[in-house]
Amino acid sequence: MSIPLFIVIAYIVILFLISFWAEKRSRGGVDNFVLAGRQLTTPLVTVSIVGLAIGGASTIGVAEQAYRVGLSAGWYTAAWGIGAISMGLLVAKKYRELRISTIPELLARYYDRKAMAIGVLCQIIIQLVITSLQYIAGGTILHALLPDIFSVTSGMLTSAVVFIGITFIGGMWSASLSNILNVLLIYIGIIAATVASVMQAGGMDKIVSKLPPSVPYTSLTDGVGPLGIFGWILVLVTVNISLQSIIQISLGAKNVATAQRGFIIGGLMMLPIGFVCALMGVIAKASFPSVAAASALPLVIMSLHPVLSGITLAALWAADVSTACNLLLSSATLFSRDIYKQFVNPAASDQRLLLVTKSSVLLLGAMTLALAMTVSGIIQTLMVGLSLTAAFSVVVLFTLFAPGLCRQNSAFYTILAGLITLIAWQTVPAIRLFPHVIYMEWAVCTGVFLLVYLLDSAPLKSAEQAVETN
Repeated sequence: MSIPLFIVIAYIVILFLISFWAEKRSRGGVDNFVLAGRQLTTPLVTVSIVGLAIGGASTIGVAEQAYRVGLSAGWYTAAWGIGAISMGLLVAKKYRELRISTIPELLARYYDRKAMAIGVLCQIIIQLVITSLQYIAGGTILHALLPDIFSVTSGMLTSAVVFIGITFIGGMWSASLSNILNVLLIYIGIIAATVASVMQAGGMDKIVSKLPPSVPYTSLTDGVGPLGIFGWILVLVTVNISLQSIIQISLGAKNVATAQRGFIIGGLMMLPIGFVCALMGVIAKASFPSVAAASALPLVIMSLHPVLSGITLAALWAADVSTACNLLLSSATLFSRDIYKQFVNPAASDQRLLLVTKSSVLLLGAMTLALAMTVSGIIQTLMVGLSLTAAFSVVVLFTLFAPGLCRQNSAFYTILAGLITLIAWQTVPAIRLFPHVIYMEWAVCTGVFLLVYLLDSAPLKSAEQAVETN
């Protein structure tokens, strides 16, 4: 058996052993399964948010981008870190005080059922897009690691089995505990591989001498550009404030202080790792100037010692595992709590809801695998999908910090406007007046929210009414 194959098999076995052990802790009801019984410690919150953020886009995707534009691609992951810190400082406390389980639950509590309905639909769409990209990255990694065993497609299928299986078995406990291994493997593997790659290439001066001078490969800003970097930061601060999978990690913490510390520490940990992956993409450009950009990072790693290359590619695959599990779980939570319980079976028992949640993991996992077969360009696709969270962020920020400007129909029309804006951006190029769709999303959604304030006389529910609704 080859060393890389042994490492992958050992890693999968360990993940499933962790998941079966975690399954015992997830027993006792749906809250234990989807929120770890609200008992996550600071280290578990930290590795959960890092594991969610450092996925296919933050590793393979960043290297793919850096292969084209240089080190500035690393700002994508740094933007994730800035977003996580913003979440910890700005709204983690507010969410915990609400004692909710999902973002659409907040919409139903303060607004109305139509706001909740469109909210859950859009949140699920966003998360399915992100999850599908983890299959693409996972398939690419396994194919590069073991080309005689895995094609990209069979690698995607194998990734899907692992992602779905781990989530199905142990829920939030499984995702959180496995992230201890995943994050440790990610950081050790990627950093060690980067150091070894620089040494193997003869040092940075030799690497730079092989790069095309027409592209600013060594600049930390010029490749992506200030507007592009700020767009990433705006997207990912937006995402951290309002994406269900991130909010769910915060809600699973033991208390407010634990949630805040976990997000701030996790955000600080994320800041440098994207630039490390970007450097690997630059090394790939110098070493393999004519390969497909998506294969850049795996090719560089496979040129290293077999043990190091096996560990590092397993680490990259771990990044996909950690991200996909949280996303699948949060999507299933949205379906069971905000679709099934609200619109299909309001009297569903806790055990029935748990069964529906676990079934949803299987169904949504299959749907994301099918979607993964149709998309390409990891970061570009991800940035477009995540931009829809701007509508939720506008609603959340006004609701939590400026309720006097909220009206009963504010959430519905703001989210609808965000959805229409995203569709129009994709289908009508003439309206692209901004450098990135996120700028247009924030402008349109904020404008619509304030317009509803001026035109709608129906007030937002009071805090007392919201509690009664819950």
